[in-house]
Amino acid sequence: MALSALFLMFFLLQHFAINITSVFSADIFNEISHFMGTNPLIQYVMQPILIFGVVFHFVMGFILELKNIRSRTVKYAKNNGGANSSWMSRNMIWSGLAILAFIILHFIDFWIPELNIKFVQGDMSGLLPDGEGYRYFEELQHKFVNPLRVGVYVIAFVFLALHLLHGFNSAFQSMGANNKYTKGLETFGKAYAILVPLGFVFIALFHHFNH
Repeated sequence: MALSALFLMFFLLQHFAINITSVFSADIFNEISHFMGTNPLIQYVMQPILIFGVVFHFVMGFILELKNIRSRTVKYAKNNGGANSSWMSRNMIWSGLAILAFIILHFIDFWIPELNIKFVQGDMSGLLPDGEGYRYFEELQHKFVNPLRVGVYVIAFVFLALHLLHGFNSAFQSMGANNKYTKGLETFGKAYAILVPLGFVFIALFHHFNH
């Protein structure tokens, strides 16, 4: 569970690094997106590994949640959860479900249409219908025209931030990272959990107001 979490957090950072280029340069974003979308190593090796990592992480999360529920056959007479755990840690399953719903929406918005263009229509060029440049930046902006979709994305990244606030440090603790670097990891984890989702929110809002 911890290893899959760290893998997904690394991917999330890489995904953000690519997407933030769309704010500064449509050409750079198009070039990187075309490379990522046509490179055989990324498409046929890394992409299946990523999908497996997502599925594995969520399945393991549900399994661990069920084990925790079943391990307590008698409920507490009074359960003061806040006494020894944070709100985020007690509600990881709910923030996880919200993120899973967002991932499905994200797949419907971007990944499935991309598969359709490349493997059903057979168009691997990545070009616009008129052939005047790549289509990735235009497609990205088009998705953020609808304020309702932008709102859903913003809410999803708030849930992601809440999930990461507990999940980042929990992943390192699960692997025994309780040492002199613990405080530094906690600080880095909080910064990552806030800044990366905030960066995605900024990207969505930027394209909504600048399409």
